Amino acid sequence: MSDEPSPELAPVGGLSGVTFLTVAEVADLMRVSKMSVYRMIHAGELEAVRFGRNFRVPETAVHAYLKQSFYDAG
Repeated sequence: MSDEPSPELAPVGGLSGVTFLTVAEVADLMRVSKMSVYRMIHAGELEAVRFGRNFRVPETAVHAYLKQSFYDAG
């Protein structure tokens, strides 16, 4: 028997280390409403994956969004 996972169980596209957050978790993290997170997702501003009727947002997408959203007032 081989130590390699079967093709059916192998991680897809290297997603084995990705942490997904719920819309509520993203809203808490960003201190905005859940509706604001849904708006960002539907506008294409925040990357998300849909599972049935629910969305999950990769933690890296939240960090990328926040990083590109910083405003230099100086």
